[in-house]
Amino acid sequence: MSVIPRPEIIVGDDSLARCGWGSASDEYRRYHDDEWGTPQHDPVRLFEKVCLEGFQAGLSWITILRRRPAFREVFHGFDPPRVAAMTESDVERLLGDERIIRHRGKIEATIQNARATLALDVPIEQLLWGFAPPPRAAAPASFAEVPATTSESAAMSKELRRRGFRFVGPTTMYALMQAAGMVDDHLAGCFRAAPATQHAAPSVASAV
Repeated sequence: MSVIPRPEIIVGDDSLARCGWGSASDEYRRYHDDEWGTPQHDPVRLFEKVCLEGFQAGLSWITILRRRPAFREVFHGFDPPRVAAMTESDVERLLGDERIIRHRGKIEATIQNARATLALDVPIEQLLWGFAPPPRAAAPASFAEVPATTSESAAMSKELRRRGFRFVGPTTMYALMQAAGMVDDHLAGCFRAAPATQHAAPSVASAV
């Protein structure tokens, strides 16, 4: 998340305590409650997250979240073979589509990332989850304890770049880790935070 509204924990009208940013709008609330920090292993959804986190660079996540239906429409549901087959004429068409972020570099990166995904010698979910760190010993008490990058996100970024992916910097990849549940950064006190016993569990992922 690029901006974290305060206070850091808010009790909603449903009597649930959640991370403050998750109460900032209905869209954020649904995303916080149902997606952010939930382990995601579906390859298409992971590819989508890689691309949308890249689109988010320099913008607020709500900007992307509100446009996600349109992104899914114009990028064929983020089906890698169909995205990889897109051409320069598609790029030009999307540059005129006001429903999405009209950034040539990011549009072209999405197509290139699809081609890089198809060229992988391992499934994308195996590649990405191979960089998941061990679970935290305890939920963070505040967002001051949540890093912008980690050694794992830097390693993921380096490997994806080596494999031809674009817009996959270390900060962007840490946001991916948060979004895909590779790390659980829900604050202590949030109803979505993993219980202490789960935080203390051994890691099931090994580095690629």
